[in-house]
Amino acid sequence: MFGFNKTTKKFLDLKGKVAIVTGAGRGMGRTHALTLAQAGAKVVVSDILENECQLVVEEIKKLKGQAIAVKCNISLKTDVDNLVKVTLEEFGKIDILVNNAGIFPFQPFLEMKEQDFEKVIDVNLKGYFLMSQACAKEMQKNEINEKGQRASIINISSIAALKGFAGLAHYCASKGGIMAMTRALALELAPLGIRVNDINPGAIDTPGASSTSMTEEQRKAMLLPIPLKRQGLPQEISNAVLFLASDESSYMTGSVMVVDGGWVAG
Repeated sequence: MFGFNKTTKKFLDLKGKVAIVTGAGRGMGRTHALTLAQAGAKVVVSDILENECQLVVEEIKKLKGQAIAVKCNISLKTDVDNLVKVTLEEFGKIDILVNNAGIFPFQPFLEMKEQDFEKVIDVNLKGYFLMSQACAKEMQKNEINEKGQRASIINISSIAALKGFAGLAHYCASKGGIMAMTRALALELAPLGIRVNDINPGAIDTPGASSTSMTEEQRKAMLLPIPLKRQGLPQEISNAVLFLASDESSYMTGSVMVVDGGWVAG
């Protein structure tokens, strides 16, 4: 149902794992949560949109999975600490963290206020720092497997970390920071058995960036630099998340996966 057949599902088995997905109330985060749950993980669905989180939890339960919803603003340490606390109380450990929450308000650089810049950095970059640090402190307590590993952190960045976009100076800065922080954390956390990797999506058809809200001219202009000539689907990013969450990616840390239909290559 979520982009992989029965053989692949068995191959990428997350049974017994506990995953936190931020920004999981809608869009890519929702699909990440559903995909990890179908692969057997117990999922903590987190977002500032508590009602939408609960709807995702209900979807997971209909699939016979286990999940809970926890409201969290990842830019606030008190919220992050509570999210980790509730996760441990409910499931006892954290094996997988998917840092997915983010904002991208378009604003011309010369009109951008200091607080506008700070808000994007607080959510998109500081939030990933807070979540990664709080979870890693618990992940290092997990049992170590035969490959010397305990957990996986997956950061969702963007091709905005690799190329500029007008009107998104704050967003590009935050996403470039995520990519750089991923590599630094990979070095520091490898001795603890925690892998840290980064996914850089391109134009993905989500409620926040849907082709259905564009005119035909706008859609053609957006697709012009993309060799595959279409937007990506959320599931195509979730498949990468599933791989990085599983033991099949056990020799990957500090890596950047670009999933963009060839946009950056053009």
